[in-house]
Amino acid sequence: MDLRFSDEDETFRHEAREWLTDQLTGDFAVLRGRGGPGDEHALFDERHAWERALGAAGWTCVAWPIEYGGRGLSLTQQVIFYEEYARAQGPGRVGLVGEGLLGPTIIHFGTDEQKQRFLPPIATGDELWCQGYSEPDAGSDLANVATRAELTKSADGRDEWVIHGQKTWTSLAHWSDWCFVLCRTDRDAPKHRGISYLLVPMRQPGIDIRPIQQLTGTSEFNEVFFDGARTDAANVVGEVNDGWKVAMATLAFERGALTLGQQLNFENELSTIREIAIKTGRCDDPVIRQRLADATIRLRVMRYNALRSLTPLSRGEMTPLTSVHKLYWATVHRSLGELAMDVLGPDAEIADALPYDLSALQRMFLYSRADTIYGGSNEIQHNIIGERALGLPKEPS
Repeated sequence: MDLRFSDEDETFRHEAREWLTDQLTGDFAVLRGRGGPGDEHALFDERHAWERALGAAGWTCVAWPIEYGGRGLSLTQQVIFYEEYARAQGPGRVGLVGEGLLGPTIIHFGTDEQKQRFLPPIATGDELWCQGYSEPDAGSDLANVATRAELTKSADGRDEWVIHGQKTWTSLAHWSDWCFVLCRTDRDAPKHRGISYLLVPMRQPGIDIRPIQQLTGTSEFNEVFFDGARTDAANVVGEVNDGWKVAMATLAFERGALTLGQQLNFENELSTIREIAIKTGRCDDPVIRQRLADATIRLRVMRYNALRSLTPLSRGEMTPLTSVHKLYWATVHRSLGELAMDVLGPDAEIADALPYDLSALQRMFLYSRADTIYGGSNEIQHNIIGERALGLPKEPS
């Protein structure tokens, strides 16, 4: 990937920086740096208002084609926007799942009616989405989903899917309007067949959402129980019983340019750690000073790896390079959390306030323990790299 930016790109950077700076030092100043991992409970209503402000100004869905409400930005300009968003300390996005996962999936696999119905409210920030993939017995082995959906008639004669089952680790389900749910619609079909990709309204009888309290004391994740929940028969993306293909495409979008913005925020975290080390004198410790230098180098390498991994993604290709990048940034971020605790010293063990109000770095440390598990664990990434890139024998089952 050519890392040089054209004059046109730099003009776009100036436009994005000016708008973000103006908004985040004005009406939305209270949101700067809030709502990230471990802090997802913070200022939700205000962040939803921010999502709508982004939409009104055309700063959501920047990668989507213009005809679907996006900006149609080049890959380079997408990277620039997410860099500027991180630099401005933009808040955690409540519309991330809809914009980054469901929207591109609808654009590629949805019907015209689905595009007209579901894309505009995502672009404006009016409807929020969550992802119904993982189950207690279907995490890394996603094809093992047991949640089932059966086609039936409603009381007024309409065709509907009726859903029974359980999903877990469902991010932001308690705030979402809709969920895209992997369901088994043919229990006699082979494991990777007989699965359909359904769009399900969350605010209805038959859905029970139970937050999962994390080490941070917050509840980003949820268990979601479906007991007779319903959705219209037309709310299936792709062909019935061919949802595995659609689901894998969604996972590919998950590792697109949008995730780069989240990782660029690691630079802000390192800056905070560095400032504390200087203030407390811990940077005089040669070991701490070397670890700070190592973290700086690793984040720079992470950025280049991310940009390099976007090149095949821009051509619609999935390569083991995406696994290399995921393995690398997850491990780097976990070690950054450990560095933060060592720089804080004894203060790392004391909450900011009662009963359990944590500092940003404490939340980051606790949340980053999960980085090497979610989105494909380190072990899974090692297997992919070994088998698909290096041609090694498959892991024994």
